[in-house]
Amino acid sequence: MRSLRFRTIFRIISRILIILSIFLLINGLLAFFMKEPALPFLLASASPLLIGFLLLKALSGDDEQYPMNRREAYLAVTLSWLLMSLTGSLPYLISGSIPKFTDAVFESVSGFTTTGASILTDIETLPLSILFWRSLTHWIGGIGIIVLVIIIMPQLKIGGYNLFVMESSLQEKIRPRVKSIGKRLLAIYTGLTIIEIILLLVGGMNLFESTCHAFGTIATGGFSPKNTSIAGYSPYIQYVIMVFMLLAGTNFTIHYFLLKKDFVSIRQNDEFRFYLAVVLITALIISGSLVMDAGTPLEPALREGFFQTISIITCTGFATADYLQWPVYAWMIIFFSMFLGGSTGSTAGGIKMARHLIALKNIKLIFTRMNSPNAVLSVRINRKVLSEENNNSVLTFIAVYLLIFAAGSIGLVLMGIDGSSAVGSAATCMAGIGPGIGSVGPASNFAHLPDAAKLLLSLLMLMGRLEIYTVIILFSRNYWKV
Repeated sequence: MRSLRFRTIFRIISRILIILSIFLLINGLLAFFMKEPALPFLLASASPLLIGFLLLKALSGDDEQYPMNRREAYLAVTLSWLLMSLTGSLPYLISGSIPKFTDAVFESVSGFTTTGASILTDIETLPLSILFWRSLTHWIGGIGIIVLVIIIMPQLKIGGYNLFVMESSLQEKIRPRVKSIGKRLLAIYTGLTIIEIILLLVGGMNLFESTCHAFGTIATGGFSPKNTSIAGYSPYIQYVIMVFMLLAGTNFTIHYFLLKKDFVSIRQNDEFRFYLAVVLITALIISGSLVMDAGTPLEPALREGFFQTISIITCTGFATADYLQWPVYAWMIIFFSMFLGGSTGSTAGGIKMARHLIALKNIKLIFTRMNSPNAVLSVRINRKVLSEENNNSVLTFIAVYLLIFAAGSIGLVLMGIDGSSAVGSAATCMAGIGPGIGSVGPASNFAHLPDAAKLLLSLLMLMGRLEIYTVIILFSRNYWKV
């Protein structure tokens, strides 16, 4: 086994630090034009910029032509997200907006992992430049996740991603070069953001709020510059955000096919059809409960039901209502929807629709074999036979995900958190959603939790966002063997 090339790992990290510093400088420039203190952003950008340039200069060499192997990529990805989160907390600390280190790190991790969980009790009292940085961390993390799940993870063969993305029609339709793929993904991601900003402006939302909400929507993050999230806006605004949450939770290769007018590939995509069906059925059940059991008029019931369903399934976390005030079975459906997740190759978190679809196909296969024991059967997805290796990888991922959720929930209970809040916190942070149940519901926040719980939840956010294996493997003894 080849030893880890730390030169390669730190070269990647140096570039990420430089890019992050540029974003901090841009935010500082924005603060200057807003007539707010720009110094916190300038100071926050200084250290990562200096470290990044020094590392890049010191580590440049001939070995740059050799690509990272899988072990190096695991460490580079995890360290990159950890350093991004620590760097992102600096503006909060330096400005005094979030003076406590644990809280600042929690907010930063939540931003970059596009979770949207917050410790802020009065968001609207913060400077606009800080709120913009808070939403910008979503947008940065969102494009980072797209690059991660479309380009990096398929090569690492993590959790079956090589089947869902690179070994699917993406390789056939997009030139298989990292730079060209990255440019196309960035163009789609940026295009969706700009279109949503324009549509929100048309609805009367100002430019600042339109941009912040677009960042939170396309990245499926959920940070809002308003204490009431989306609840105080017009039905038009809510419908626009609803549509773009659904689009953001869709595999970005579907967007590419749509631009190419390749409707055959879209129609043949099993996960996309399953994703739309699950959203539609769940939303109709919840909307029906609001009409029949809560006496809500039809249009508001449909709007609330579909908005909250799409927000939770796509792991965005925006809210227009406190679903804990709904009939019990309705908010229980919302809770279980936290484990669904959007599509693979999207900015959404969670287990992901393709894995659930494969699990259901396995269950169906078991019953079919019981009736026809001699039949030669296999699991198919997108009209292709799923290999035994990929099938086992998907099922194992689901099992590991649920085990970590259970362990995280127990850990939170041992810290003195009540059961419903513990499972709600663990579920929502692992899936990257934001609001949970219990004392961390959509009308509450995470400020009251002890520091140890915030650190544990920060770890769960990172693990869930990086598909678990990427982090866990670093703790295995074999990983560090030469």
